[in-house]
Amino acid sequence: MTDRRPPEPSLWRYELPGGWIVLAGRTDADNDRLSLKIAKPNDWWFHVKGRPSSHVVLQVPAGEEPPREALEGAAAVAAWHSKVREAKLVAVSGTQARFVTKPPGAKPGTVQIRKEKTFMVKPGIPG
Repeated sequence: MTDRRPPEPSLWRYELPGGWIVLAGRTDADNDRLSLKIAKPNDWWFHVKGRPSSHVVLQVPAGEEPPREALEGAAAVAAWHSKVREAKLVAVSGTQARFVTKPPGAKPGTVQIRKEKTFMVKPGIPG
């Protein structure tokens, strides 16, 4: 019997100061699974505005609110995993994962978001 489940997503994983965990997708299929299956409603989701980039999720424990520094750190990871990583400042969209949906029939990696906030950040990864 053949296992027909999709392979586990291949994700980059980072830890921000304060112990906040950030996950970033490597492929369109990984982005889909990260954004729509792995992310919990209270997690925060990030993507560079108007450019190809990894989908990035800041994991938020139930009942907690991430500090601005954690949100900006996760946005910086999204900027890093894009074609504009050399820019001084990058506009990154962020919203809670509950506001991320996939349009019917859309190709992998394509989502719609609501209630977005824009973060202007310097691309970077923790470490």
